[in-house]
Amino acid sequence: MSTNVLRNILKLVVLLLVQLILLNHIHILGYISPIVIAYMTMNFRRGCSRISLLLWGFAIGLAYDVFSNTMGIGMASCTLLGMIQPVLLKLFTPRDAADDLEPSMRTLGARRYTLYALFSMLIFHTVFYLLDALTLSNLMLTACAIGIGTASAFLLIIIAQSFRKHTER
Repeated sequence: MSTNVLRNILKLVVLLLVQLILLNHIHILGYISPIVIAYMTMNFRRGCSRISLLLWGFAIGLAYDVFSNTMGIGMASCTLLGMIQPVLLKLFTPRDAADDLEPSMRTLGARRYTLYALFSMLIFHTVFYLLDALTLSNLMLTACAIGIGTASAFLLIIIAQSFRKHTER
């Protein structure tokens, strides 16, 4: 196995532990938990192949589903995010950026990375909570879950990026 695969597996284990031990026990309004597992899917390098993005998104979502008992919702959401990650990254990447750019606040800039993270989390949480509700009958609660879930996960990602930015100096 290459060192990148081992590094990604280690990142997945750490992110899953944080999600499962800490974040899954935070319930906003008794229903909404911040889900940050998509953070790993959105941070793959720009030149990463679509097949590997789909497989990693599938694996990340499957790992989350197995331990959170969400019956494929995380897998579908992460796989979709893995599928559209190159398109989103292309929207927010400068034209003269390197082909193997890893998205972060340092490489994209604070404004572009913030928009990239916000749109990624919005797409992930929209799919996640719409699949979770499986109906549009209680649309206000679903919209509230999407908004609060996106905002809380986005805030945690920005905090993580700020810490990462300070440790890389």
